[in-house]
Amino acid sequence: MACASRHNGRPALQKFAVHPKPVPTAPQAKNHAALAQTTQALHTLGLLLRGGFKPAPADALPLLPGGNAAGTLLMVGNAGPAMWRAFSASPQATDGQPHPLNRWTRQHVDAIAQAAGGVALYPFDATPVWPFQLWAARAEAVFPSPLGLLIHPQYGLWHAYRAAILIAPDVPLPAPSTSANPCATCADRPCLSACPVSAFSTSGYDVPACARHLARPAGQDCLGGGCLARRACPVGLDYTQAPAQNAFHMQAFFRAASGAAD
Repeated sequence: MACASRHNGRPALQKFAVHPKPVPTAPQAKNHAALAQTTQALHTLGLLLRGGFKPAPADALPLLPGGNAAGTLLMVGNAGPAMWRAFSASPQATDGQPHPLNRWTRQHVDAIAQAAGGVALYPFDATPVWPFQLWAARAEAVFPSPLGLLIHPQYGLWHAYRAAILIAPDVPLPAPSTSANPCATCADRPCLSACPVSAFSTSGYDVPACARHLARPAGQDCLGGGCLARRACPVGLDYTQAPAQNAFHMQAFFRAASGAAD
């Protein structure tokens, strides 16, 4: 036996330190529990917690109640028809007042944010206009598509972002997926050829041409069933929205864009 393995003429027994598994501290456990509660509360509304990130001072976000800076920004969105089922059963869906989905979203997400000690921000707020598409790219794997919408490797084009929730704790979140942009390997690009008036091209989106088409009898398929170009995308077909949901969004778009058709 080598001398290095002996001590006073006897074999020296090597000692191995046993490191116990780290136990989350009380604040960490509390933060994880609060995040789980937020996720579950969103789930009951058909909404999804879609990642998040640690904000930087350059993001210029508002302070939380009490004056603290946000430690985490959580993205809230939807995919597929689950949110529509919850919204369509709500009073806002049938009260005849403007912007029913936005009002429904604000009512529920404000309450969820307040329960977490945070504050909610929305993409439909007039001022300031928050950079939701930039935030989305920091939170999860989404990519620009030829239609100008962000495409998700799983959800395709059948998803959206409804809000962001700012909370005080710096909550550890999973790193965004490294999935590739599905448009990069889509040779046919059916989304660009499906539009009856060729409103989409590599040079951009011709909003006036789209709005004029929706105002004509020939455009009723798009207006009542959803954008044909969006429906032509082969990604995320399991998350295709219900026809009523497609019609709701297309009619809202048409009301907003109809002035561009003049």
